[in-house]
Amino acid sequence: MSLMNKVIDINPLSGTLTCEAGCVLENLENRLEEHQLMMPLDLGAKGSCHIGGNISTNAGGLRLLRYGSLHGSVLGVEAVLANGEVIDCLNVLKKDNTGYHLRHLFIGSEGTLGVVTKAAIHCPPRPKALNLAFLGTDSFKNVLNILQLAKSRLSEILSSCEMIDEPSLSAVVRNLGVKSPIGQFPFYVLIETSGSHTAHDEEKLNAFLDAAMAESYVLDGTVTNEPSRMQVLWQLRERIAEALLKDGPVYKYDVSLPVEHFYGIVPLLQDKLKGTSADIVTGYGHIGDGNVHLNITSRFYDQQLVDDVIEPFVFGWVAAHNGSISAEHGIGFKKTEFLHYSKKPSAIALMKQMKHLLDPNAILNPYKVLPDN
Repeated sequence: MSLMNKVIDINPLSGTLTCEAGCVLENLENRLEEHQLMMPLDLGAKGSCHIGGNISTNAGGLRLLRYGSLHGSVLGVEAVLANGEVIDCLNVLKKDNTGYHLRHLFIGSEGTLGVVTKAAIHCPPRPKALNLAFLGTDSFKNVLNILQLAKSRLSEILSSCEMIDEPSLSAVVRNLGVKSPIGQFPFYVLIETSGSHTAHDEEKLNAFLDAAMAESYVLDGTVTNEPSRMQVLWQLRERIAEALLKDGPVYKYDVSLPVEHFYGIVPLLQDKLKGTSADIVTGYGHIGDGNVHLNITSRFYDQQLVDDVIEPFVFGWVAAHNGSISAEHGIGFKKTEFLHYSKKPSAIALMKQMKHLLDPNAILNPYKVLPDN
């Protein structure tokens, strides 16, 4: 798909981008910058990932709190079915209520229903004012207090809210040499604002910080709007996965939970794994939308630990708390047997019917998403 990398059209007036599926996300971001627009999606892998793959996996990323999922940003797609038929739903209209919205079949279906070849995407205006706050706090309860206060006080300019626990940050500092600008705390929160008026945004951000400090939600922090400093602060969040890999094998789980249960599984798992080969248990991620990245490192690869201890507990606990076993990375072929933790039998049956209708010979990404397909 990398050969299909043409930008077909950028319309600054309507804020739409039409492109082929092999376009790299960062390249699209750079092209849109020329028109004072931006991609509604931002990922750590933006330098290599393709927009077609992003759409096929319904990638989430750091901006979902502000701009929503790709189900809202993708206006239309062109896709090729298993029989070679090209389905042209490449609509750039924001409102089109003419029957079934077929594009949604391909967004997040992981290539099992069709291959996305082109996409039309709604792209918001590029913000003229960006601010980033890196805050330290003493409890997960205060992380939730910070989130609630940020939503209340920052509202329309709040673009990202990320949480990092102490083991995650320590791994970045220890293994990658990135320095933290503040002291050591049990939890950290990254808050980004983006707007169109610097003075207005700074006034709102300062009022939020004053209130958070007055309530002792925030114990220390730093704020910047200088691009190079913002880039360093974002590294503390975006490079956690890279840092943890330097400590040994990592078992990764991408789950979503009601925000009040966002971190609850981490201390439980820490206790459960005492005395095993597991070493570090961390939880970090998109607190603004309830998506936690649960990572467990071990001294050596231990498949029995995964099969007998980690996965039965993680998926069972997530299901018991009305969460999803895959928030943004999909099912693939590793989680098909666990799909029932997040989907009822009737829903899985309907998904299988759709798969059989569009791909009766199961030649599109076989063995992915659905059990026994």
